[in-house]
Amino acid sequence: MRALHAVPADPATLVPALRSALDGGPAVLPVERPGEALADVDDRVALVVRTSGSSGVPKEVALSADALIASARATEAVLAGPAAWVLALPGHYVAGAQVIVRALLAGGEPVPLPPGPFSAVGFAAAVRLLPDDRARCSALVPTQVHRVVEAVEAGDRAVGEAVRSLDAVLVGGGRLSEDLAARAGAAGLHAVRTYGASETAGGCVYDGVPIPGVRVRVVDGEVRLAGPVLAEGYLDPARTARAFVDGPDGRWYRTGDAGQWDGARLRIAGRLDDVIITGGEKVSLGLVEQAVQALPGLGEAVVVRAPDPEWGEVPVVVTAVDAALEPVRRAVADRLGRAAAPRRVLVVQAVPLLASGKPDRVLLTRLAAESGPPLHRI
Repeated sequence: MRALHAVPADPATLVPALRSALDGGPAVLPVERPGEALADVDDRVALVVRTSGSSGVPKEVALSADALIASARATEAVLAGPAAWVLALPGHYVAGAQVIVRALLAGGEPVPLPPGPFSAVGFAAAVRLLPDDRARCSALVPTQVHRVVEAVEAGDRAVGEAVRSLDAVLVGGGRLSEDLAARAGAAGLHAVRTYGASETAGGCVYDGVPIPGVRVRVVDGEVRLAGPVLAEGYLDPARTARAFVDGPDGRWYRTGDAGQWDGARLRIAGRLDDVIITGGEKVSLGLVEQAVQALPGLGEAVVVRAPDPEWGEVPVVVTAVDAALEPVRRAVADRLGRAAAPRRVLVVQAVPLLASGKPDRVLLTRLAAESGPPLHRI
């Protein structure tokens, strides 16, 4: 067995701890507030990450050094070699931890952001500290991309220069809307859409294409992933048995996501458990959200479910911008059918986010359930 140490997620502590774990030292659990007692883990485990809990109960995912390294090396292959990295994501999530692993394998350390909340100015300052003798990269969530793009559009030359100096920015942790992707491209930000999970050592499908070594299949509408990037499982064996399946062609992770795979490119439609029955018809909230986010000004909107006495459940749009209900309903109905048209728009001051930068869907679902009128502001 191997000792598991809870360490603060700040880079000054986490970077050397992860370096030691990759070299065979104690396994690491990055946490915001250390101090908890932990049981030992299997010898193969180097890193344990707690999932964000954006749509359910958090889980503790156990990753081997081999999986972390396989993921980092595959990213190098896609990005044409080892890179220098800006660490803009929390280290207690797999995306942040993987930035550290990639930087360490490239022979350096990531450049962290200045202390405090994320800002485009702070991000640009970190980018300027990257060496220029190799590729220069970072990883962001869509909310961070939005803030950086807004700064460039507002005329911040320093942010614009920093963005254009980056070879690639991996964007995960949520869907990058077409509108925001187009604005990012116009700002000079080379965004690479990533799809994956803590259970796959982070993003393992880039712009719809699996990174080297990763295999994809869709079984009964569910996306499954295989390859050297897979986690050992969870610290809870029962959860491991439900999510990881063995077959004649290897071990596969059941993502719980709905998608389509044509043998070359993967398209994600949303979570399988985000299908609602409204008026007797099945509606995918993920597809509704994609349709809503394609509308001008609604690229950061979120769609959640809410109970309805007439329809059973209905889609509800949550947005931080003023949006009239009827134009949204017409646009979604034209694309997906009348049953998919949202029944309410909930306008909030700001969409609540988890520490990972993902929308807090649990909180948003509760807020939507409490909102009554078709258009409600809080």
